[in-house]
Amino acid sequence: MNVPKLAVWRQLLWMFLKVNLLSPSGPASIGLLYDEAVGKIMSEERFVEAVGLSNVLPGSEALKLAMFVGYAASGISGVAAALLGAILPPTVMMLVVAAILQHFQQEAWLDKFVSGMSPAVAALMVVVAWELFRAGRAKKVTKRAVFIAVLSLAALLLDVPSPLVLLGAGVLGVFLFR
Repeated sequence: MNVPKLAVWRQLLWMFLKVNLLSPSGPASIGLLYDEAVGKIMSEERFVEAVGLSNVLPGSEALKLAMFVGYAASGISGVAAALLGAILPPTVMMLVVAAILQHFQQEAWLDKFVSGMSPAVAALMVVVAWELFRAGRAKKVTKRAVFIAVLSLAALLLDVPSPLVLLGAGVLGVFLFR
């Protein structure tokens, strides 16, 4: 297929703009990207390889997938076009939200809005922590797990930096969960 480079760059830019505007990054965007890329700019085998690689490497899966698809379609310049399409929508959205918050920062209702959201965010964090705990090796709460949790809470209350608390909890886990 002998398609001009500019057409490929435009196709990559539009593809990733569309994917990032129509779906949140993650599993939902992979399905949409599959429909957009497979058969048009890459084979199904190559796409599966791209998804697998993006899940193994650290960092944002959406950006790694954009780089892989862009490179497969048009080399380094394809990477630039795909990344621009992947980065532009969330960047513009964040700038709009920041501008709105800047405009309303002196409003009394905004403080109340944030105060209302704070307990919900805390509850979501507790739910995520609980799910992480249950997904780990400990399928039930054990005395050892409670011991590590209590020591971690005490360390946090004593203003021990959180990376040190996590490191200490991991070391305790090595010795207590043999």
